[in-house]
Order: sequence, then C-alpha cells, then structure tokens
Amino acid sequence: MDGLGRAAKGPGSVFLTGGATAVLFGWRESTLDVDFKFDPEPPGIFESIPRLKNELDINMELVAPSDFVPALLGWRARCQFIAKHGPVDFYHFDFYTQALSKIERSHTRDLGDVRLMVEEGLVEPARLRELFLEAQPALARYPAIDPEGLRKRVDEWAREG
Repeated sequence: MDGLGRAAKGPGSVFLTGGATAVLFGWRESTLDVDFKFDPEPPGIFESIPRLKNELDINMELVAPSDFVPALLGWRARCQFIAKHGPVDFYHFDFYTQALSKIERSHTRDLGDVRLMVEEGLVEPARLRELFLEAQPALARYPAIDPEGLRKRVDEWAREG
C-alpha cells in the first residue's frame, strides 16, 4: 500500500480483496497474490506495479469479485476503509460481494473465508441472500454462473447463518 501510495501522482481509491483481505484480518499468514481494483484509478499508479511485484516478490492482479459476480447494490458504501497512503485511499472490497464470489467458486479455502466473515460480523447471511436476490437479474451478464445453483448455495448460507 505504501509503495502504491508513493507512486500515485493524484488521488484515487484501491479496493483490496481475497488473500490480501485475509492477511490483513489475520485469517492467513500470507497470500500468493494481491488482488485489487482501482476506482477511480490514481494517476501514475500502473507504472509502479511491475517494480513493486519484483521488490515484494508477489503477484499483483487487477481483479475484483465484481469481475466474477455482479457487484451487489450499495457495494461501495459497504467497503471498509483500511488506510490512506499519499493521495490514495485503500479499502477492503465489499465483504458481501466478496462472500458471493467465494460462494460461487466454492473452493474449500473460500468457504472458510466466508465463515470467518460471518463469524466476525462482516457478513450477515440473511442480508447476503437479500442482496443476491436483488442482483439475480444481473447474472445474465455472467454466463459461466449457474444462477439456480448459486441461489441454492446462497440459500444454504442464509439458513445456516
């Protein structure tokens, strides 16, 4: 975050997700890559990514849950502020959209992350279901997703929560 903040030539926002969120919350010791989204993109920040990747010996990917599932209504307001470095604000990407993306993928580690989000009060399963139902029509833009199968998995989380 410090390196990206120093490289930026103007304001913007960086939204961290996945393993980066898990490390910052202490759910994992490390991550193989740092996934993030710029919105708005801080000017001059892209030029620093190759250098930072080499310095930190970590993969950095411009990817967010909204690349795989619809961003849930009000996602930006639910993003949790992490820190400000230089002119750049850093946030955790909306936990509800992260949870939906992880439930859709259904990897063991991802589902463990969702459990931790629920345990820490970052995601309420019933609210996740409500947000999912509102976003369900947007699933047409994500042809790799089985909408009915995903609805069933979200419903299971809502019942268990």
